[in-house]
Amino acid sequence: MSEAGLAGPYRALVVGARGAIGGAFIEALAADPDCADVIGWSRGPTPAANAAKVTMRDGVELTNEASVAAAAAELPTELDLVLVASGALHGAGIQPEKSYRALEAANMAAIFAANAIGPALVAKHSLGRLPRGRRSVWAALSARVGSIGDNRLGGWHSYRASKAALNMMLRCWAIELARTAPQAVLVGLHPGTVASALSAPFQGNVAAEKLFTPAQSARFLLDALAARAPADSGGVFDWAGTPIAP
Repeated sequence: MSEAGLAGPYRALVVGARGAIGGAFIEALAADPDCADVIGWSRGPTPAANAAKVTMRDGVELTNEASVAAAAAELPTELDLVLVASGALHGAGIQPEKSYRALEAANMAAIFAANAIGPALVAKHSLGRLPRGRRSVWAALSARVGSIGDNRLGGWHSYRASKAALNMMLRCWAIELARTAPQAVLVGLHPGTVASALSAPFQGNVAAEKLFTPAQSARFLLDALAARAPADSGGVFDWAGTPIAP
């Protein structure tokens, strides 16, 4: 069995191909002899494909449904693996809130758009391409801080809430998908702390052994997916395959 527990030849879509983890996913899948095709979506320009089986598609704005639909129209009829590795924690003028006093509507909307609406539009235009008669995997990067039951510190309001919203949608999609593709696995993934632009301002207190390279993170997450069964669908799992509380 190959990456994510899929039998070859399989076809994969990686959303957020320009990001650290998305790029590492593409490299891992391109190196898998059982993977027939890898398609990478990105908003900005992407590096040239480093393998004949890799096709990069830039200009995909995940919060614009027309953009997502146009890119989806170019996809193969069937996809065996979809990995949504996009998301946002901070940006121009946006930082995780330390208090409710820091909440701003525009910043909240931007974080929700990146972390919840974008994956939702990808789901709308890709879930129907998962095969009905064999194993397939659809996964999106979530975060442990999106767990309501695990929240002991507060803060990071918009990011936490947007990931909690994503987790709820993952559960909804899993219930619906099970009716048409009973062998599909649909889950959220917590990658841990990865050396990337997203986590760069917050790495100071992370122990060296808990700060993963993008390649390590991709490897851990693909292994965690390989261990998942359809009964796990709708859940969120960390990089080691441990379930995260809703």
